[in-house]
Amino acid sequence: MPAHDLALLTEAARAAGEVAMRYWKNAPKAWDKADASPVTEADLACNDLIQGILRRARPSYGWLSEETPDDTARLDTEYQFIIDPIDGTRAFIAGEKHFSHSLAVAHNGRITAAVVYLPALDKLYTATEYGPALCDGQLITCSQRSLADDPNILTSKNSLDPQNWPNGLPSFQRSFRASLAYRLCLVADGSFDGMITFMDAWEWDIAAGSLIAARAGAKVTDRHGLALDFNATGAQSAGAFACAPLLHDDLMMLINA
Repeated sequence: MPAHDLALLTEAARAAGEVAMRYWKNAPKAWDKADASPVTEADLACNDLIQGILRRARPSYGWLSEETPDDTARLDTEYQFIIDPIDGTRAFIAGEKHFSHSLAVAHNGRITAAVVYLPALDKLYTATEYGPALCDGQLITCSQRSLADDPNILTSKNSLDPQNWPNGLPSFQRSFRASLAYRLCLVADGSFDGMITFMDAWEWDIAAGSLIAARAGAKVTDRHGLALDFNATGAQSAGAFACAPLLHDDLMMLINA
């Protein structure tokens, strides 16, 4: 089943990429939602396309998407689609390349199939729960660095707030990408040593990327070091940490000691 779901997610992601690229750098209509996050007509067009492809093929699956009002009926389904039609909307609006389509299937709280596609880069990351993590069909693995190795960590400036580090802010290089799903994939392919967010994370931002990072050998948890659980009532996790295993252990010791 995960392999069949992965093929379906891939089809939908590539189709969404074609739609997104028609709007990218073409002044799409954009506005702020009630929570002040941006959305564009491209987000909605991609959402409609993805939903049509996926739900026609798997009508019994629940549905959770950033751009669809949440229907709690998903809580009573065995399988769910967890979708971010465009992750990194600010980057998309700015004409930057690092936006993605994040598509995942969840079963009993865990992700079983995942696709993150960056259409402006034509880069496709995939994984299933028992298969390898791949980028464009090639095996990827995370780094093996620790905190002592001056790691490069993807995170926002907010993560550097001293209140997040009761035992002192550790030394590391900080980088950033707008798409949280892409950040997880950059950890998976070893481009960066970790990604961290202390803020509560929406499931649609982390569902696909978390499986890809985990299958690439990264340790993936919430900010407390607990396993991520999906299809929750509030559709959020207590932050997200995806790092090289030794680095993850080092950071958890600093935060939770």
